[in-house]
Amino acid sequence: MFHIHSIRWRIAIPYILLILLTMTGLGMYLSDLVRSAYLADLQAQLTAEARLVADVLAPALAPGEPGATFDVAARRYADLLGARVTIIGLDGTVLGESHEDRTQMDNHLLRPEVQQALDGGPGSSIRYSRTVGYDMLYVAVPMPAAGQTVGIARVALPLRQIQNHVTRLQWTILLAALLAGLGATGLAVFIAARTARPIHQLTEVVQQMTAGDLDARLLPVTADEVGTLAQAFNQMADRLRDTITTLTEERGRLDAVLDNLADGVVITNGAGRIRLINPAAARLLGTDTASALGRSFAQVARDHRIIDLWQQCVAQCAEQASPVELDRQRLFLHVVVAPQPGAEPGTCLVILQDLTRVRRLETVRRDFISNISHELRTPLASLKALVDTLRDGALADPPAAQRFLNHMDRELDALTQMVRELLELARIESGQVPFRLAPTPVADVVLPAVERLRPQADRAGLQLTVDLPADLPPVLADAERIRQVVTNLVHNALKFTPAGGAVSVTATAGAGEVVIAVRDTGVGIPAEDLARIFERFYKADRARAGGGTGLGLAIAKHIVQGHDGRIWVESREGQGSTFRFALPIAG
Repeated sequence: MFHIHSIRWRIAIPYILLILLTMTGLGMYLSDLVRSAYLADLQAQLTAEARLVADVLAPALAPGEPGATFDVAARRYADLLGARVTIIGLDGTVLGESHEDRTQMDNHLLRPEVQQALDGGPGSSIRYSRTVGYDMLYVAVPMPAAGQTVGIARVALPLRQIQNHVTRLQWTILLAALLAGLGATGLAVFIAARTARPIHQLTEVVQQMTAGDLDARLLPVTADEVGTLAQAFNQMADRLRDTITTLTEERGRLDAVLDNLADGVVITNGAGRIRLINPAAARLLGTDTASALGRSFAQVARDHRIIDLWQQCVAQCAEQASPVELDRQRLFLHVVVAPQPGAEPGTCLVILQDLTRVRRLETVRRDFISNISHELRTPLASLKALVDTLRDGALADPPAAQRFLNHMDRELDALTQMVRELLELARIESGQVPFRLAPTPVADVVLPAVERLRPQADRAGLQLTVDLPADLPPVLADAERIRQVVTNLVHNALKFTPAGGAVSVTATAGAGEVVIAVRDTGVGIPAEDLARIFERFYKADRARAGGGTGLGLAIAKHIVQGHDGRIWVESREGQGSTFRFALPIAG
């Protein structure tokens, strides 16, 4: 395809123009050379012929000779020579003319060739003849007789023949120049195409590499500079491929680390826009990676404390760190903003460490210590008071001493139960309690626990019902441990349901699991306590008034989780609660 900006034509066109100019100049030079050669030859020929005429006719013009008419002689010699012959007197009068009527001709004394002949040498001139109406070459020589010049003999030929010869030669030269130019043009185009071909191949390979084909290479076909260029390019491509492969692998590893990193990572550029954000940071900031990229940090962070830390880092070019609690998401973050040396000014790395779980664990630990201290303080204080009472004289009163001893025994039983449940919970959490899992009918784990607590329900004036469909599939469970879970849940439901209320136990089959629900119409659980109801020793305010160790739900939770199940609660304060746990279906 012809394209004037192509390197192929940028190389070929100057060569073509140079060749055309050279051939044109050569043609013009040869044309002038041939014309000059023709004219010189013709002039020499006419000079010789004029001398011949002069030698023959000069005696007739010698002094003392009678005047003669030279028209006949001029015509005879004109026929012999094939030229125009003119005899001119010393005064310029035409004495003889071969082609025209001499009586009608002007005086020729001032003709250039005549003047040159009168000066002693042959004269010549090329001019347009008004007499014959075309260009003529005139050659004139003196006619000597008796040692003196007696006249001028002039021979002339029309230049049409020379012009015809020159024209034929010019056409021949033009045709040769055209053929040579075409051949040279083809050769120039071929050489330019051959020269530009490696560049086109290099361009194609670069485009393939740009499209992602890093294995594209040039094939060196010559041992010259082009071959050296191809080898150097291939070496560069190999190194580039290795570098890109290494960077891609490192980027993949970095992406894998960032994607699976629990801490949020955000990188902003000098304009304050997000260049990188990992999924953890997007989750903590309540956005997604796709919409966050390219937006300003302030639009994504949406918290003035985090934005202030980032602005201080940019302004001071120093690391900033501070804890930040996001009330809208109930998150507790440790935010670190650090400048990036060597990068664009203003580039910052923001790290969001989610310490919500750590803080929650600290809260649980603190509450656990507070709760266990509270649970232990009551029986210990009671025992201390009873011991002091016995020491102060109650031993002397046997009935009172016996009553105090019975009370001490109950307190010791409560402490013993608390320690036993703590030990059991610790063993379950550490995996030291083996679960004997086997296909078990749901009725075998629900009915014994419910029947065991039915007398308590009757004494409290509560309605206790069980609804188990006959087509329930068996569950994979340790029957004794699951009975303990059902007993715990039903016992709590009975304890926090006022007289006249109802407690129901139901079961339904779902996708690969059976869900057992214990529903009551009791006091319910406050919304702020729902998230912590399964913690050890955690009790809602109403639960604290009713006894118990506060470990039952924690034990139930770990037993269910040990069966690869799940347990949860739904409750509204004053409207009752529903505890559910799911167990996998056997097989």
